[in-house]
Amino acid sequence: MKHILKCPQCGKYTLKAGCSSCGIGTEQARPPKYSPGDPYGEYRRAAKKDSHEQQGFI
Repeated sequence: MKHILKCPQCGKYTLKAGCSSCGIGTEQARPPKYSPGDPYGEYRRAAKKDSHEQQGFI
């Protein structure tokens, strides 16, 4: 079963490994599966908080 992929540059969705419009590699369109015992959750939340502070959201 193939999953839908998204181009990070132009935002188009496809099932191919590369975007047909801009030629850049595609990424998974859905977020990673949630796990309450996620060992990297703390680091991901800290990075997101830093990103929001730099953009002026906080």
